[in-house]
Amino acid sequence: MLSSAKRIQRLRFLTRLPPLDRIPPRRSPALPGTARLAASGSVAALQSCLVGRLKITLSGRAGAAGETPRHGAGGTRRDPATAGNDAGAPTAPAPGGEGETHSRHQDARLGSTDKELKAGAAAADSAPRAPGTPWQRGPRVAVMDAAGGSRNPLPRPCRVLVLLNPRGGKGKALQLFRSHVQPLLAQADVSFTLTLTERRNHARELVRAEDLRRWDALVVMSGDGLMHEVVNGLMERPDWETAIQKPLCSLPAGSGNALAASVNHYAGYEQVTNEDLLTNCTRLLCRRLLAPMDLLSLQTASGQRLFSVLSLAWGFIADVDLESEKFRRLGEMRFTLGTFLRLAALRTYQGSLAYLPVETVVSKMPPCPARDQQAQQGPVDAHLVPLEEAVPSHWTVVPEQDFVLVLALLHSHLGSEMFAAPMGRCAAGAMHLFYVRAGVSRATLLRLFLAMEKGRHMACDCPHLVYVPVVAFRLEPKDRKGVFAVDGELMISEAVQGQVHPNYFWMVSGCRESPPSLEPQASPSRRPPPAEHL
Repeated sequence: MLSSAKRIQRLRFLTRLPPLDRIPPRRSPALPGTARLAASGSVAALQSCLVGRLKITLSGRAGAAGETPRHGAGGTRRDPATAGNDAGAPTAPAPGGEGETHSRHQDARLGSTDKELKAGAAAADSAPRAPGTPWQRGPRVAVMDAAGGSRNPLPRPCRVLVLLNPRGGKGKALQLFRSHVQPLLAQADVSFTLTLTERRNHARELVRAEDLRRWDALVVMSGDGLMHEVVNGLMERPDWETAIQKPLCSLPAGSGNALAASVNHYAGYEQVTNEDLLTNCTRLLCRRLLAPMDLLSLQTASGQRLFSVLSLAWGFIADVDLESEKFRRLGEMRFTLGTFLRLAALRTYQGSLAYLPVETVVSKMPPCPARDQQAQQGPVDAHLVPLEEAVPSHWTVVPEQDFVLVLALLHSHLGSEMFAAPMGRCAAGAMHLFYVRAGVSRATLLRLFLAMEKGRHMACDCPHLVYVPVVAFRLEPKDRKGVFAVDGELMISEAVQGQVHPNYFWMVSGCRESPPSLEPQASPSRRPPPAEHL
């Protein structure tokens, strides 16, 4: 038994102990750095000191495996979707190389306070797991396709081919990949090979010759134009029916980034731009969910066949896209500057426009495809007739022939800050068709584009703006003024017609289900091959 004087002396000694975050932890071969983080600053340990014995209480091996969430600079919590790969995670090689093992220093986060760790644990909302158990986002959900099949999420671990345009947007795509994408992929068991494109249509050439069986998905990091190249390259392969089923992922690093912004919108995220949009899309890749997307088939008067994943624009929008190319280094600001410059020299474009409305398709069966269409590679455009012939009688022909712009849009966004289709996602097999008739004032047109940022342009009640959901369209310019922009890529001004093919390819997305199918009958598109054959 200790005397009262000795007890008081010992308590005084204990109260002079330094803070626990300065006490070096007991070293043990089975004590990871994350466990030391959990012990740092523990109030329970201080209480045990006061009764005469210091105990550093650790929450077992499960805590060491990652119960305590880590924080990046500024206390930003790690997304639960990318958890479960702290050590030994694959990371990027040099361009074109293979992924290598990457281990981070375990003491890199020892500066975090106990308060920050507790706040991070509440924010992460991730359940504890045993060592070596990969993070899973709940039950695996199969995605139904238009033909009645299903497609599981990407496997874990998975391997992807990243096609990156280092000159896209502001020219910082490679730096953004290293700083924002690579760490999340490493944490999520996504290994990759990085390939830099060197010229126009380089990605198109690469995917035409690539052995797609090596990859679980193709990741495209650039603007919308590079995804256009990839999809058309896949459709030009001899095995195009199988090739187009390879899952795709869009990581924004260009100027427009409309497809990535649309995927971000479908996932339920708020509208963001730049690095925030890139991070959101990378997290979707880490979560591995797939959703079917529509494909727009286009035929031109010169006999060209091409495919669009986003839009076809003619008139004002296409001119802004083309004429602002010289301001590419400004990023998305190039479109704002180009809009003001084109407004200053506003002009009209003469042509004829016809379309097949959604309600007409629902009540009518599509015509039988012509023989020449059956013989060509790619899906059959059952709603289209040759451009030399008049459109079918059940189509709608627009009486006006003077336009400011015409836009056929598959998705919600025309740019990361252009919420062009706030009326909701079209049914599978349909697209948004907008056109602005001649006579609109510069001020009104400016108000429309400014309101489009938040999707409020349809509330402006502009009598010159017309919107209709359609399945197919035909546009025939009457003069050589203006150009076409297909997914942001230039196309010469000539007669063109297009049809939407529902649920034709797979993309990484946050939504589990596709929109309802427009046509109850069997799709003229092919039935996707089983996933195991990809």
